[in-house]
Amino acid sequence: MKKVFTDMMGNEVEINYPPQRIISVVPSQTELLYDLGLGEAVVGITKFCVHPNEWFRNKKRVGGTKTLHLNIIKELQPDLIIANKEENTREQIEELSTMYPVWVSNIQTINDGLQMIKEVGALVGKEKESTTLAVEIRTGFDQLHRAAMPKRVAYFIWRDPWMCAGGDTFIHDMITTMGWENVLTDQLRYPETTLEALKDKELDTILLSSEPYPFKDRHIAEIKAVLPDATVMLVDGELFSWYGSRMKKAAGYMQELIARRG
Repeated sequence: MKKVFTDMMGNEVEINYPPQRIISVVPSQTELLYDLGLGEAVVGITKFCVHPNEWFRNKKRVGGTKTLHLNIIKELQPDLIIANKEENTREQIEELSTMYPVWVSNIQTINDGLQMIKEVGALVGKEKESTTLAVEIRTGFDQLHRAAMPKRVAYFIWRDPWMCAGGDTFIHDMITTMGWENVLTDQLRYPETTLEALKDKELDTILLSSEPYPFKDRHIAEIKAVLPDATVMLVDGELFSWYGSRMKKAAGYMQELIARRG
């Protein structure tokens, strides 16, 4: 049967319900579909959809999140594509929307992520499962003991140029939920910066994400040479930025980081 849904951009999306040929072009949402029990209904994913590993090995790949291969998507004849405002390119999503039902998420906060989980569950016929998952995640964050002393934090996602998470990102909401302060809260998205420019930010903690740039121990010395008073930590980028079912693990991880920093 036909059913109409409204995505997180306010667009109406009419689909054959429940969908039987789904393509996910967002890694965190791909993992969500797996955890909701979609199985064979998912026919295509991106080359960055590394979780679960069995899907990464066996599902048809339709390119990267920002370099989708439209010819492969056409071959798969999806009856639903699940995308994201930030992770996919507007031009490609608009083109795909002329041919297939495309549902787009827009995530800036933990609450947005929980809303997305429930809406995707309704979209794919897994409403009960998605509601249970969202409650489990919400409970985990509600039980998080925020830092008693807020740390002034910069969260790096890239090098050459250096780029950090700004104040309107999901990562920023994760940081503030921990009780820490993002020193770039007044900047949008992922601003470029320099280590020298951060000297006057009274930084006491720098977080180096494991993705999308693969920061390693060698980068710590590079940063400490310019910002010697800051504690520099390598952190799991998936647990800071994946807004699907991986959030189940995030609150516990945040608690560990709070304990490590004292």
